[in-house]
Amino acid sequence: MVAGVTFRYHFKVDGRIVYRGFTIDLARREQEHRRRWPMGRIEQVGGPTSHEEAWKWERQQAKQRFRATS
Repeated sequence: MVAGVTFRYHFKVDGRIVYRGFTIDLARREQEHRRRWPMGRIEQVGGPTSHEEAWKWERQQAKQRFRATS
């Protein structure tokens, strides 16, 4: 883990995205998600980024999901 670095990710179960987010520690976050989805895996999206850019990405993802369900 590198200070100041943020990782965007999808958490997938059977190839289906069940959660999207960002974290500074992918391994820890995967273990947290596996409490709910034991067979799931984290898939990093893109390279390391800033916290600010990760927030922008997350908001964009939420807008796209909202449009897809409307």
